[in-house]
Amino acid sequence: MSKEKIHEVIIIGSGPAGLTAAIYAARANLAPLVIEGEPSSTSDQPGGQLMLTTEVENYPGFPEGVMGPELMLKFREQAARFNATFITEKVTKVDFSQRPFKVWVRDELHLAKSVIVSTGAQSLMLGLDNEKKFYGHGLSSCATCDGFFFKGQEIVVVGGGDSAIEEASFLTKFATKVTLVVRRDVLRASKIMQARAKNNPKIHFKWNSQVTELFGDTKLTGVGLTDSVTGEKSRLDVTGLFVAIGHRPNTDLFKGVLDMEDNGYLKTRPGSSYTNIAGVFACGDVQDHTYRQAITAAGSGCMAAIDCERWLESQH
Repeated sequence: MSKEKIHEVIIIGSGPAGLTAAIYAARANLAPLVIEGEPSSTSDQPGGQLMLTTEVENYPGFPEGVMGPELMLKFREQAARFNATFITEKVTKVDFSQRPFKVWVRDELHLAKSVIVSTGAQSLMLGLDNEKKFYGHGLSSCATCDGFFFKGQEIVVVGGGDSAIEEASFLTKFATKVTLVVRRDVLRASKIMQARAKNNPKIHFKWNSQVTELFGDTKLTGVGLTDSVTGEKSRLDVTGLFVAIGHRPNTDLFKGVLDMEDNGYLKTRPGSSYTNIAGVFACGDVQDHTYRQAITAAGSGCMAAIDCERWLESQH
């Protein structure tokens, strides 16, 4: 079934980037349609990764902190106030080969003069059964976001690359001890990062090890390790676990359609949100593999809406 109406802009994704884009586009009288994802999905759920976050203390304007889902609800309500409309389902296919652009939700076709892609990224996790239970209750994938909550505690970081070393080094500002759990007996990180970790007295190493169990009732109280060489099991009593084994952008939908980096992130022109297709813009974690913060995602959502509005104006 085709929707004959041609929208000024369709926004795909509803994290901080997509909802900020919706607020700006709605206030510019573009009446954006936001296809926000489906609640059962871990990759593109409505509200993005902040829906899995408990307290957010570093978002400006909330001196007492705010719960992640509450913050996203406020974003959504603000966009709706200015006439943004929402479909709480997942985009299943796109065709950007000609205008109007085509966006499918199941079998339903929606047409748009422009599109803003804000499908975000997801942290790669360990695949343990009770990860979801402890996420935001001792388990995190962002040291910059959550490190402050672990003052004076002992914590674990999983990973052996540059990002894991960066996370571990940052966390030593708060934790009394950081144990880096590395699957092999060497680090993948650059030499300078390795030296930084090995020279930090707060960072300790568990080589040839994998986190295979999580302990605790409502909050994390320890992790179970398995030696990848001997199979021996052990336990570390810690109150924090940071997973730093990488991120994956939610860009499968756009393979062969939009230009991407080797790591799957969408390419945008420097200093803008323009993709390689005129009229299609990208913002937030789907094109940012450097900062990955709610505030930077929101900022790039603002950029995308302004770029989109000006581009549409130029077409008229």
